[in-house]
Amino acid sequence: MTAEAVNGGGAETTQPPVLVRRAGHAGYLELNRPKAINALTLEMVDIISAALEEWVTDDEVKVVVLTGAGERGLCAGGDIVALWHDAKAGGTDAAEFWAAEYRLNDAIKHYPKPYVAVMDGIVLGGGIGLSAHGAFRIVTERSSIGMPETGIGFLPDVGGTWLLSRAPGETGTHLALTAGSVRAGDAIAIGMADHYMESAQIPALLDLLATKDVEHAIGALAEGEPPSSDLLAARSWIDEAYAGDDVAAILDRLRARPEPEAQKAADRIAGKSPTSLAITLRALREATSYADLADALEVEYRLALRCHGHHDFVEGIRAQVVDKDRDPRWSPASIAEVTTAEVDAFFAPLGADEPAELGLPGTPPPTSTTTTTPGKEQH
Repeated sequence: MTAEAVNGGGAETTQPPVLVRRAGHAGYLELNRPKAINALTLEMVDIISAALEEWVTDDEVKVVVLTGAGERGLCAGGDIVALWHDAKAGGTDAAEFWAAEYRLNDAIKHYPKPYVAVMDGIVLGGGIGLSAHGAFRIVTERSSIGMPETGIGFLPDVGGTWLLSRAPGETGTHLALTAGSVRAGDAIAIGMADHYMESAQIPALLDLLATKDVEHAIGALAEGEPPSSDLLAARSWIDEAYAGDDVAAILDRLRARPEPEAQKAADRIAGKSPTSLAITLRALREATSYADLADALEVEYRLALRCHGHHDFVEGIRAQVVDKDRDPRWSPASIAEVTTAEVDAFFAPLGADEPAELGLPGTPPPTSTTTTTPGKEQH
């Protein structure tokens, strides 16, 4: 989910929001809401899930290919305007959406057939959940990939904590807390993508995948060397500044660094939801111990539901997307005011008056493993 994903209002086309087709031995899924940068809805999640389930047992389908309609990007995340209305009304649509979406993310991660995601253009939030868990992830010179959730009172979900916690050093922490985006070279370097090719080659790739095996098709068109990674080049200060479990200490270390990029990072973090920063950092640290993506999704589901009922979620979307004044009034207003007890409450097991735990197959109910001190102890 992301602040960039905005429903343009009403139906864009008489076509379905996901185009499902077959050609040769390939099954193609094309997200089809280009005016909304293919922002995800529950209907879209259900269509994709049904197609994947059908193709698992279809021997004629050897590979699945995900693309997005339009020139702007694969997917800018979930339709957060709808989620904002649901949060304001105290509804349950968001819980239903996230449960279906996270189950789809897990299904993609463990899909038994090659799953190719073309991450061309904007890929944010829920778009990463549909692509970065796939077996073959292709980026182009137009790719812009990120998880800007801390800017709307949310957290990097759809397995974002799993992915970012496994990036080299503290590069994932840097991206999560600053709500940053990266280009193709960085995406490959941090493990969110695998192959680079020019966007002009995408039509040829889609044709080849219908008749050739995946390695042959990608190998024929991908560039031998991806673009360089600015993030890896900056690890000397990123790894030092973002160490530990305390957001306030991270901000202090960033402010003390001589690099202009560190100062910019501190400024960006200072404008994000303090509560989101605290739960995101703790979720990243806990995710390093998980055995599988499903473990992260179980915890993220709890966090998403608690964010949905928190002031900062409604306020963040209002400021960034609805009123667009870019002046959110967070509560608590500073990281020093976020207590350990408040953070613990986000991670606690779901209660009797809340939806059931996500309950992915083979995954026991998650338990918290650490205690984070975001700014100060409970008082």
